[in-house]
Amino acid sequence: MATPLTTMSRSDLLGTIMREHRDGLVSYAEKMLGDHGLAEDIVQETIIRAWRNVDRLLGMEGSVRGWLFTVTRHLVIDWVRKPHARREVVGVTYNDPVSGTDGTEVVHDTLVARPLLRRLSPDHRAVLVHIYLCDRSIQETAGILGIPAGTVKSRHHNALRKLRSVVGSEAEAA
Repeated sequence: MATPLTTMSRSDLLGTIMREHRDGLVSYAEKMLGDHGLAEDIVQETIIRAWRNVDRLLGMEGSVRGWLFTVTRHLVIDWVRKPHARREVVGVTYNDPVSGTDGTEVVHDTLVARPLLRRLSPDHRAVLVHIYLCDRSIQETAGILGIPAGTVKSRHHNALRKLRSVVGSEAEAA
């Protein structure tokens, strides 16, 4: 599948990277961002950086794919940390095309989760989105949001407590 880059010319490198790695990189970035268009922009920047570092990639003994995914990950983190990116997309889910599900569970979960998440403050909602929807750790979430890990833990705890009380009171009313 992967063409050895050490045997190719500089001019063939970009085409090979695009052909063999672009779709995987876009999927990876989209899973982290929840936005296909933005993921494509990030991957485009990754390809540009690969072109700028072509000599390094041609002489590289390690995995070029690993280098590309690392650059993509860093670009996503940089983008999320920018002030303009401090908006949360609630209800974003990743649909694995290989799983073969028809998507009804995702739609159901989104319809149930959105109203519940709207009852939380933006700070609490952001923590839950990063931890559960983006599958990030406490430390990663703290770094992205620019707050201490202890604050992430307390917001996580308080958000879950609030959601439990809302769900419990709605269940009693029904």
